[in-house]
Amino acid sequence: MAVKAKTGSTAVKKTVKPAAPKPAAEKKKPAAKKSAVKKPQTKAAVKKAEKKPEKSAALDPVFLTEYDRYLFGKGRDYKVYQKMGAHPAVLDGKKGWHFAVWAPHAKAVSIVCDRNDWNPEANYMIPLEKSGVFEGFIEGMEEGEAYKYAITTKKGDILYKADPYAFHAELRPANASKTADICGYTWDDQKWMKERSEKNTFEQPMAIYEVHLGSWKKYDKDDKDSFMSYTDLAHELAEYCNWMGYTHVELMGIAEYPFDGSWGYQVTGYYAPTSRYGTPKEFMYMVDYLHTKGIGVILDWVPAHFPKDAHGLANFDGEATYEYADPRMGEHPDWGTKCFDYSKHEVLNFMIGNALYWYDEYHIDGLRVDAVASMLYLDYGRKDGEWVPNKYGGNGNLDAIEFFKHLNSVIRGRKDGAIIIAEESTAWPKITTRPEEDGLGFTYKWNMGWMHDFLDYMKLDPYFRKDNHNKMTFGMSYATSEKFILVLSHDEVVHLKCSMINKMPGYEVDKFANLKCGYFFMFGHAGKKLLFMGQDFAQYHEWDENVELDWWLCDQPLNRGVLLFVKDLLHIYRTHPAMYELDDSWEGFEWVNADDRDRSIFSFIRRDRSKKKSLLFVVNMTPMERSDYMVGVPAKGSYKLLLDEYGAVDPKGVKQAVYKAEKGECDKKDYHISYPLPPYGIAMFEFNG
Repeated sequence: MAVKAKTGSTAVKKTVKPAAPKPAAEKKKPAAKKSAVKKPQTKAAVKKAEKKPEKSAALDPVFLTEYDRYLFGKGRDYKVYQKMGAHPAVLDGKKGWHFAVWAPHAKAVSIVCDRNDWNPEANYMIPLEKSGVFEGFIEGMEEGEAYKYAITTKKGDILYKADPYAFHAELRPANASKTADICGYTWDDQKWMKERSEKNTFEQPMAIYEVHLGSWKKYDKDDKDSFMSYTDLAHELAEYCNWMGYTHVELMGIAEYPFDGSWGYQVTGYYAPTSRYGTPKEFMYMVDYLHTKGIGVILDWVPAHFPKDAHGLANFDGEATYEYADPRMGEHPDWGTKCFDYSKHEVLNFMIGNALYWYDEYHIDGLRVDAVASMLYLDYGRKDGEWVPNKYGGNGNLDAIEFFKHLNSVIRGRKDGAIIIAEESTAWPKITTRPEEDGLGFTYKWNMGWMHDFLDYMKLDPYFRKDNHNKMTFGMSYATSEKFILVLSHDEVVHLKCSMINKMPGYEVDKFANLKCGYFFMFGHAGKKLLFMGQDFAQYHEWDENVELDWWLCDQPLNRGVLLFVKDLLHIYRTHPAMYELDDSWEGFEWVNADDRDRSIFSFIRRDRSKKKSLLFVVNMTPMERSDYMVGVPAKGSYKLLLDEYGAVDPKGVKQAVYKAEKGECDKKDYHISYPLPPYGIAMFEFNG
């Protein structure tokens, strides 16, 4: 589910922290100024707030031009963040910072900060005609200073709000925005970006390592707030991912959020990389460094909803601004959050501009869009009478549909290899079809149906697996209907769902054997791949955002066996196009025997475009030895064993590495090979054909 309830590896060496921009010193504002709502002290103050300032050079709208405001009002300013928010500027020859905020229902807006002692009457902003935008300038303002907007509502209340377009924020529990200049970073990833634009993503390997930075590793594992910096994380992540063989990292919770337990899925600062790990430019360094080491970067992105925190977007100017006014559309009953109003051009511009901001300013390679189903269905999580049908009487959110088509058309139009992924848990059609063909236009879709069937099967005692054989074969019946990513994400190892290893049946040694069988089947199946951190070395306990992974387990024999098995699997995956090149085509997959339910054995073939380096997969999902096992093969010739239940097979080792096909019908094929299949046996063969 999209929204989360409140609730020292031997393979990784410590690296020296690179030179990088240092975070500005935190500035503390007086406690008395932190309240979310404040009444003006006098009627004179209210009149002053409503009074249009005298015209002067400093008050002319010289930063947001009439054309800027026109584009913003039409939802077509894809660089909106370059004018909205806070930016260093020069006015009348004087240096300072320019501020712009959209607050269409406000009587008045002012900038409050340390420089004016958080006084809402000190720095009023100018309303720009017919746009709902307020603009201001503070002379002498410098980078790293905390600020908010003091918004006078129609009722005369004053709301203290963080800047929706801020590039940086205070470290929680403080919640003010901070001035930050994101210009001037020198990128070293030109080679990566050029090659990315030239590749067809669908024909490339994609093995994603999903990571929560705050709990992957800590400086002090006993201190939940001992967050590593973006710069240190960059080095250690790159080293680990390359050693293991992952192609991408997917980062949870990068946009600023106030509550650790939300994991970053209840965002208050959509344009601000969280200050938990450093500054915006330090995050740029992280992406840049990963790129130079050959690792792609995907961010989780949450355009579905936002929290009700007083300093955030909810009732931003005293009324429904970013959310729908009707609570039947504007609030999500399950999560206690607000839903974006996709019918407003300014909101669309905020969201589309935000997506493009991460691609353009931080060079990220993809966005994984959280909770897509909750956006598409008006009745998602709602009972009868709690939702409003669309104009055709249906339950589809027409505004959200158009939002996705618009956004994804823009991303596809970039033609630079950028991708966008949908976490969509229903059978909504054409998720990855082009908008021109009435699709939503995503690059990939998380295969949630496969994940549920796979886990249901793997949790079963092997005795009962024969009666649920179809759970493992059904996924191939629709594998070409979308461009899929097979996922075993963080959602599957929290809230009493058990860790991956503890989902497995049997005694301890059986659990580890089962887990290897599951990973083997997953990597052989059509679709790109995603594993959540800790799953690759069979961490025992459920994931906890406050606790570092149990890296010490990598030295334990059974855990290290899984780690090295997954490592071998990943490296074979990356070097054998048959495992990824034709993921969305029936030319790339063939069942050898999908019906061996009584023995719970699965066998299938994966092929690349050349059909010269094909792979045969065999997996025994029971603890029963099959010493007389034979599997049908398409032609005579040699079948080279690449991997078994212990990992990659050394041709010089004791085990026979090459098997000759024998004449004789098996699995409706004219040839077969004999392979003694041990309990929970695994075999991957390479052959020509």
